[in-house]
Amino acid sequence: MVTIIRNAKVYQPEYAGRQDILILGGTIAAVGQGLKADLGGSVPVTILDADGLAAVPGFIDSHEHILGGGGEGGFHTRTPEASLGDLIRNGITTVVGCIGTDGVGRDQAALLAKVHALENEGITAYAYTGSYQVPVRTLTGSLMKDIMMLDKVIGVGEIAISDHRSSQPSFEEFARIAADARVAGMLSGKAGIVNVHLGDGPRRIDLISRVIHETEIPASQFLPTHVNRNEGLFDACLAFAEEGGAIDFTGNEDIDYWETVCDEVRVCTGIRRLLDRGIPDDRFTISSDGQGSLPMFNSRGEYQGIGIGKASCLLKEIRECVFREGIPLETALKGVTSNPASILKLNAKGRIRPGFDADLCLLTEDSLELHTVLARGRIMVREGKQQVFGTFEQV
Repeated sequence: MVTIIRNAKVYQPEYAGRQDILILGGTIAAVGQGLKADLGGSVPVTILDADGLAAVPGFIDSHEHILGGGGEGGFHTRTPEASLGDLIRNGITTVVGCIGTDGVGRDQAALLAKVHALENEGITAYAYTGSYQVPVRTLTGSLMKDIMMLDKVIGVGEIAISDHRSSQPSFEEFARIAADARVAGMLSGKAGIVNVHLGDGPRRIDLISRVIHETEIPASQFLPTHVNRNEGLFDACLAFAEEGGAIDFTGNEDIDYWETVCDEVRVCTGIRRLLDRGIPDDRFTISSDGQGSLPMFNSRGEYQGIGIGKASCLLKEIRECVFREGIPLETALKGVTSNPASILKLNAKGRIRPGFDADLCLLTEDSLELHTVLARGRIMVREGKQQVFGTFEQV
């Protein structure tokens, strides 16, 4: 399988000018001008004309409920699983699956089965072990064993803190999770990241702050998510980023509504504030919380209704960064490409460079609409139309 993308504006995610991209099998072989692949006619060569298009790395969604989430309103409020189409139609070529509130009805065996299913269908998938609950529920009976011995497990999470749905972990329990994940990551060459769900509680990131100030564990061991949930939490997370930590913004397709009823921070606004404070642009990621439940509770913690996270928010947030806040495209793209790849130690992902996996999106130059998606060199979406379907998507 040989593909040449011609005359694209290449973002690696850094802007590299107009280039051709040569793909051999599932790998980027070369990036340059006037590239050719003369194989004597023995192997067909697919040419993609990218004039008027920007080539960017395939998106990495570092926090998605690929098994579905929810249940806070009863069994009938369990959200559905992600399909292949949910991901590739939104430019996602790598996804990290997690379990949220319900670590009973959904478990690690089911999560890993879903990871392998998505891999079989054509994209790259990983998982966090555990869920909201502490002690962490694992597959092997040990957090360290899960990370070290299960090749698709790259960390632990989403561990819930500052939330009425959490297990209310103690400092000692939380620190032990971080310590075990760190050592397991070191021994296996993985990130061993602790993905931390942040709720609306007034303690905000107190447990994370205590660990990095009272132990030898560095801020880089954590990736707190939902940091833009409210203003007070976001301010605390900006301070954490100033101390060397990375923070994960949660995209929101319905932010125009939520801004009218709460103080959730719009992703593009939050990234602009981060940059204006001089925080390096490699310390943020953007994830979708796709298929996750978005329950609404009143001031007494009583369930009022539920929504669902959407994978489509990632590209929407990139567009808002560029067109609403004037953030350079190469900077905005880092949140879904090179930054999560670096933080999660996905060493072949997140860049358009020789030797990297051939995960790419072609976007229209003027409006940044999704045009074409390749995952491991295979064309998944072409000219806006899905080409590859999950096993049951067309049934």
